[in-house]
Amino acid sequence: MNKITAIDFFCGAGGFSEGFRQMGIELLYGYDQWKPAVETYNHNFGLNCNPKNILDFENSIEEIEQIPDTDIILGSPPCVSFSSSNKSGKADKSLGVKLTETFLRIVAVKKHKPNSTLKAWFMENVVNSKRYLQTEYTFKDLGLSDWANSHKISPNKVAINLYENTTIVNSADYGSIQARKRVVSGEIIKKKKLIIPKKTHKSPKDKGGLPSYRSIKEIKENFPNPYEQKSTNQISDINYNISIPKNEISDHFYDTGIYEVEWKFSKFWKQNHPYMGRMSFPENNNNPSRTITATKIANSRESIIYKSEIRRKGNGEYRLPTVREAALIMGFPITYQFLGSENTKWRLVGNAVCCPVSRALAKTVIETLKLEKPKELIVAAKPNLVNVKNLNNYNRKGFDKPPVKKKGARFRRHPIKDGNLTVTLSNYDIDQNSKTKNKWFTSIQYGTGEGFPIQKVKDGYFEKIEELIKEFKSGKKFLNIINNGFTEKIGTKYELQEMYEKQIPINNLEQPTELVDQIQEILDKVKCPDMLFEQNETVVFTEKDKIPLKQLFSLYAVNKISTIANQK
Repeated sequence: MNKITAIDFFCGAGGFSEGFRQMGIELLYGYDQWKPAVETYNHNFGLNCNPKNILDFENSIEEIEQIPDTDIILGSPPCVSFSSSNKSGKADKSLGVKLTETFLRIVAVKKHKPNSTLKAWFMENVVNSKRYLQTEYTFKDLGLSDWANSHKISPNKVAINLYENTTIVNSADYGSIQARKRVVSGEIIKKKKLIIPKKTHKSPKDKGGLPSYRSIKEIKENFPNPYEQKSTNQISDINYNISIPKNEISDHFYDTGIYEVEWKFSKFWKQNHPYMGRMSFPENNNNPSRTITATKIANSRESIIYKSEIRRKGNGEYRLPTVREAALIMGFPITYQFLGSENTKWRLVGNAVCCPVSRALAKTVIETLKLEKPKELIVAAKPNLVNVKNLNNYNRKGFDKPPVKKKGARFRRHPIKDGNLTVTLSNYDIDQNSKTKNKWFTSIQYGTGEGFPIQKVKDGYFEKIEELIKEFKSGKKFLNIINNGFTEKIGTKYELQEMYEKQIPINNLEQPTELVDQIQEILDKVKCPDMLFEQNETVVFTEKDKIPLKQLFSLYAVNKISTIANQK
């Protein structure tokens, strides 16, 4: 029997293809318009593909007919339009929909053409994309009315049925060191449906005989850390039955330490987000990794941050994963190479399809069609390092170029999250989601999610609540610290903005981030009790009768910052 063949659209670095290759399926071509992706794909699959915009197939049947006929079609349309992290999920979806429908148009032609060789097709994307998929697509929906008529098919006939052929998979269920959820659509033509792969792993909370999810600890305990020195010792791949000399492992032995201002920012939003759940900081090594993103970023709630293996305080105390660690988490073999700069490699890895998931899908094809399985996974035994810009340098980072914010960057921060509310200092009107206004604001957010009430607090409001705070022993101590030393560190509205943008203090003043964080430290220092304050005659918090006492204290301090800054 001839070898089963496949073709990959939006191929990226080749994660979708790699899983199918591991199961003995031959990849004939990869389509992508991004040059580094095509170069990486060619490098690893020994092909000579050229960059190609998939939208070239949107209106041209001739272009589609030039695509090689294969047994399997793969596609993972770009997720950026659908991603929840892109403009908080409110980005324009039209391009994402157009790319998805263009891919399905190709599948429809290849599936329904006379003497079709297509045996299966699969499409992968972020979970949010499912909302924009139709349950079925007619030939007319896909712009194939003329093509259908020429083949004596009604344009209103269903060309692609997704009703029961779409599911959500978690890569951790298939042996990935990552809990990455994605939508998978597809069909094994013979069965007229998507065969959902059998899980190979389970959550520790679930019953059954399957092995538990793999964790970050496997990498930490069984793979060299980035600060080790060069050697020729053999290093085993934690995912595959191969090993290579340590000095042939690429993109791993370099310093990924991050600045203190970056990891502190990330830590705050992971643990104190006003309406989203608390996240681990640093990463919990006993769990699968969270989703590898396509952007190397250190100051985000979504950042993946590890405790550094070398002892440093402040700058470099924590680090990002290396490109190689990210690739291991995605299931790429240690011999797989990525071409380009560090940021390019991150994008290649983060945008890829998780290899264990694609391999599981390939397995469903082989088992359903009763094809011969390879005796062991087909994986490159040696890395091809020719023309690879290896990130390894075995050096320590100097931390001499601290990050800065853009001019007019928005600031938002609260000292504590307690009682389902937050008291926030910002340099923009949160209620109006405005740009910065050369003014600082105090506001109170009640509840969680969109549409929760927001109370705007005027400058000087702190004077109204000072007598209330004095009624408490800890309150007197709190006021003493705030009014004797703390307020002297508050700059003008312009100085606060400048310090935030430059991420450094000026003129013995404190950055706004540090000021807000110090409020929590002062609350702990004066031992403010965990009790509710019941509002009687004086109503401070308009949306609640009882509020945590700590929030009353926080309101005083935050409002004092905005008042002094705006009046100076």
